[in-house]
Amino acid sequence: MDKKKLRQYRFLKREQKMLEEKTEKLNERAERIPAVIGKVKGSMNTFPYIETHMSVSMSEPKQADVIYRQMIINEKRQEQVDELLTEIEEFISQIPDSNARQIFELIYLNGKTQQEVGDQLGYTKGRISQIVSENLKD
Repeated sequence: MDKKKLRQYRFLKREQKMLEEKTEKLNERAERIPAVIGKVKGSMNTFPYIETHMSVSMSEPKQADVIYRQMIINEKRQEQVDELLTEIEEFISQIPDSNARQIFELIYLNGKTQQEVGDQLGYTKGRISQIVSENLKD
C-alpha cells in the first residue's frame, strides 16, 4: 500500500456517493421511458400452425438502450470504487499497532493533517511521519 492510494480514500467516498445518486437518477429515467406499441407475427403452438398477429408493448428501444448502457458503466465503476475502499480499509485494519492504526485512520480516513494528529495524540509532526513511513514499508 502506498500513500497515493491511501490519499484517495476520501475522494473515493465522495465518488461512491455521486455514483449512488447517478444510479437513482438513471432508475428514475428508466421508469419514465415511453412505451411503444407494435404488432408481431407468430403461430399457434400446435398443429395446424395458424399464423397469428399479436400486439406488444415495450419501452422505447433507443432510450432504453442508452440508459441500460449508462447503468452498466456506472455499476462497473461502483464495483471498482468499492473494491479500492475495501482494500484501503483492510490495510488499515491489519496494522498491528493500535496507535499506528489510529494515526492512519485520522490521517487517511478522516482527512486530518499530520500536525493535527500529532497535536491530538501528543506527538510531533516528524514522529507521526515516521510512524506512517514505518508502516508503509511492510
